[in-house]
Amino acid sequence: MKISSTALKAKQSCASGYRWFARRFKSPAEYQSVIDALVDDGRVDDACWLLEQFGPIQSVLVVDAISAHAFVYAGSVQVRGEVDVDAMLRTGGSLKAGGSIRAGDTVWIGNDLHAGAGLRTLGSLRTGGDLVSSWSVEVHGALTCGGDLRVRGALACGAAMRGEGSTVVAENLEVNGMIHCEKSLQVGGDLVCTEGLRAGHGIQVGQSIRSGMHIDAGWGIVAGSDITGEGAIRAGECIVSGGSVRPGAGFSLYAGLSARRDAWPSCGRVVSRTRPENLLSGFWDRVACGAPA
Repeated sequence: MKISSTALKAKQSCASGYRWFARRFKSPAEYQSVIDALVDDGRVDDACWLLEQFGPIQSVLVVDAISAHAFVYAGSVQVRGEVDVDAMLRTGGSLKAGGSIRAGDTVWIGNDLHAGAGLRTLGSLRTGGDLVSSWSVEVHGALTCGGDLRVRGALACGAAMRGEGSTVVAENLEVNGMIHCEKSLQVGGDLVCTEGLRAGHGIQVGQSIRSGMHIDAGWGIVAGSDITGEGAIRAGECIVSGGSVRPGAGFSLYAGLSARRDAWPSCGRVVSRTRPENLLSGFWDRVACGAPA
């Protein structure tokens, strides 16, 4: 694909970008060559705009490592070693790295993202497909995953987190904002979020759950320790805790919302060490939690 001044005018490019292209290229130029030139001249935002307008390509770039101020590639990238970028890291296709990935600004991957070691960005992180990391992930901004999310270590996020698929975090999950998972959410350690927690399917956590607002699960909620929300706690099926279940002051607890009332003893159970306050739907199971009959 070649980029021409006519194509840029049709896409309503800014006057500055149009003049830059006219000075730099006297004739139509290869798509990726224009992106590279923009990045080299410090016009990273313009390079990203060009990618948004003309979309990804099928090309695959294979390199040993990436070390750059900024990196924008319209196709997919395979890196045998590490990726170290001071500012923006963006691809139109997938990115697979055998080592760690570090970026000083936004990471935006058009398809799947695989990190053979850890992943850290001082900006936001966005993928159009799956996100897989063989170690911990640290994101200082928001995290948006267009597919399944798999992290073999801990995951820390400085703003809201949204996943379009299932999410599995082997260790702790800490989010300074809301967590929204379209499917299931599984965490091996503690789960902490400062705003609401929502999963379209079930929530399974090895240790405690603490939410700064409501907790909602389309299916059940299971935690090895306490389940605490500053708002309401709602589940379509059972709520099982190895400790206590506590909604926020003035809010209530709802289990079995997707089950018939006469099925609550099996499909709407609430298991906790003590009977939760403000239990408005569901069946507190004395036997399962070891309470005296």
